[in-house]
Amino acid sequence: MAKQQRQLASEEEPLLVVGGDDQPAVVREEVKKQLWLAGPLIAGALLQNVTQMISVMFVGHLGELPLAGASMANSFASVTGLSLLLGMASALDTLCGQAFGAEQYHLLGIYKQRAMLLLTAVSVPLAVVWFYTGDILLLLGQDADIAAEAGVYARWMIPALFGYGLLQCHVRFLQTQNIVFPVMASAGATALCHFVVCWVLVYGVGLGSKGAALSIAVSYWINVVILAVYVRVSGSCKKTWTGFSMEAFRDALSFLRLAVPSALMVCLEMWSFELIVLLSGLLPNPKLETSVLSISLNTAAFVWMIPFGLGSAISTRVSNELGAGRPDAARLAVRVVVFMAVLEGLVIGLLLVCVRYIWCHAYSDEEEVVRYVAKMMLVISVSNFFDGIQCVLSGVARGCGWQKIGAGVNLGAYYIVGIPSAYLIAFVMHVGGTGLWLGIICGLMVQVLLLMAITLCTNWDKEATNAKDRVFSSSIPSDPTT
Repeated sequence: MAKQQRQLASEEEPLLVVGGDDQPAVVREEVKKQLWLAGPLIAGALLQNVTQMISVMFVGHLGELPLAGASMANSFASVTGLSLLLGMASALDTLCGQAFGAEQYHLLGIYKQRAMLLLTAVSVPLAVVWFYTGDILLLLGQDADIAAEAGVYARWMIPALFGYGLLQCHVRFLQTQNIVFPVMASAGATALCHFVVCWVLVYGVGLGSKGAALSIAVSYWINVVILAVYVRVSGSCKKTWTGFSMEAFRDALSFLRLAVPSALMVCLEMWSFELIVLLSGLLPNPKLETSVLSISLNTAAFVWMIPFGLGSAISTRVSNELGAGRPDAARLAVRVVVFMAVLEGLVIGLLLVCVRYIWCHAYSDEEEVVRYVAKMMLVISVSNFFDGIQCVLSGVARGCGWQKIGAGVNLGAYYIVGIPSAYLIAFVMHVGGTGLWLGIICGLMVQVLLLMAITLCTNWDKEATNAKDRVFSSSIPSDPTT
């Protein structure tokens, strides 16, 4: 039966042949498709990132110690929770994207429900870890005052953990269907609410840094509610969301086989960036180094949302085209997105250099911090260039289902090259916080080279066959109403 389904799908979706006189038109059409997807995804990602950024800005004006504590807590939260949930949810990029391309629409709702259940279950032990953040940071040798401040901040962020996992499931469910404008709109509405909620909790109620942490949780849950209502009432999700089903409780192992390497792929990369903030606490003048590295990381994460949007777009394009049995279209999409990533890296890098002194004042008015951050912005502009290329290549990997390969690449690039280089430059060569970031750039360069080599050697016809096999080998029966 599965074999017959694959044959029928193959007959319905003939392979796209790219070439000849119409190639420029095909390329232009592909550019339009990717920009149509990437534009709202970039805006949505930037607006989602604004929640933590606004909270850090509010805390930054409370003093150097609250800023250092909040920054350390955000780094710890990303390492021990948010990155793991983000990585597990990215398994939906492959599963939902390829199922949508193969027109097996009933699978998308099942995949989303299954992901929501598993991510909520994983969040419970992670919440326990967050509760003891202060004690853990002390064991890691961090400054006692900063660790105590970070511990309080992390405890008030615990409700955000459960909202974040559900939010990522909804975003990917819609994204893989090419429904991206609601994601952007909901993120925009949430960002507006967050500014008000943060001000009320920090200054109005007088919770200080605790209020800034709690406001993140409130905003995440607002975003989840908005998207959940849209999925329920929108006609565009009629085929892919048919209500809750007991099928979501079945075959969790098959989801985990993809979700675990997906989580490793994301976590190994994100952990390396957060680790440099933790290492900054071991440098001389830890309050200054931690504050500056955290501001730099927040800035890098903010501009990274642009290639992240491109990476999400190419993940959707590749998974959809492979699921539909069009390997040539997938190959063309990859070539287009790499070109756009290079162009984006050059433009954003120049912009960062131009605004480096102005941007610093958004976080702190202390002259020492401003000068240090301005210096770091030059390094961030270089890292953003390579990070943008690896981001879109990682999106290609998710679209194809190469998460295990991606995890291996990230392990080698960051933990065999990047982190050791960062330690060597910062502590042995005494370059300081700047040296930590230079080491990460070394890891980024290795990651780009490895992912580029893998992509260039890809047999796209074989990947299209693998995508069909993944979709039609599901044990879930087709929805008779579709």
